Amino acid sequence: MAALKGHQGAGSHAGQKATGGSVRVTLVRSLAGRLKNHQASVRGLGIRRIHQSVVVQDTPENRGMMNAAHYLLRVEPVDGASD
Repeated sequence: MAALKGHQGAGSHAGQKATGGSVRVTLVRSLAGRLKNHQASVRGLGIRRIHQSVVVQDTPENRGMMNAAHYLLRVEPVDGASD
């Protein structure tokens, strides 16, 4: 039970932004032959094809999807983003 309590406490920051602002995410490698959860992470970010870029909020949820498929993506901060 102690492990579960520690895990629940670790997720207490889920509603907070990682760095705030927005990031531009671009798919730079093909999804063909990739793990299904990596494909789903890229689709969850709103990317459908190679070299397509989307601007997403820099939240822990989006950051987790970017980290899952990091080898397929290029992530850049967006300058002058209005929040």
